[in-house]
Amino acid sequence: MAAVGDRAAAAYAAQAMVAPGLIVGVFVDGTLRAIGELRPFGPGQPDARRAEAALTVERGYRRAGLGWKLLRRLAEAARNRGIVELRLRCLPHNVAMRRLVAGLGAELRLTEGESEGAIRLAQPTPLSLWREGIEAALDFNLAVVTLPRSRSLPLPCLPPFLARAA
Repeated sequence: MAAVGDRAAAAYAAQAMVAPGLIVGVFVDGTLRAIGELRPFGPGQPDARRAEAALTVERGYRRAGLGWKLLRRLAEAARNRGIVELRLRCLPHNVAMRRLVAGLGAELRLTEGESEGAIRLAQPTPLSLWREGIEAALDFNLAVVTLPRSRSLPLPCLPPFLARAA
C-alpha cells in the first residue's frame, strides 16, 4: 500500500466528515492510531439496509485487537441502524483482515483482485441499543476528561454547595 500525502489525507478527511455514515477512532495515549468507517453501500443506492465498513490500523499498533474492536463497534452500529448486511473488502494478501472478517461470520470470496465478504446482521435489540449508547457516553466522557487544559480558559466554577465539600 502506498503512503498518502498530507494534502490527500486532508482532502479525504474533509470529504469523510460530510459524507453519510459513521466514523469511529481508537486513540492510544491521545493519538489516533486506528479508524473505521461505516457508509451506505454504493453511491446513490436505494437499498438503505446494506452498508460497507472500512478500517485501518497504524503500523506498529496492528495485531493488538484494535481492528477487532473497531469492526465489532461498526457492526453493532450498523445493526442498530437497521442494516442487515455489512460488506467488507480487502486485498487477498491481507491475511489479518481476512481472519478478522471471517471471525464475524463473513464468507469471503475473491472478486476482481480483492477479497470481498458480507456479514449478515441480526435485528437490533434493547440490549444492543443500550450497549451502543453506554459506549458512546463513556467515550464522550473520556474524551472530555482527557482534553488538554488551556491556561487561557478559566476552570469552571463549582456550585457553592460543592465548593464547600471540596
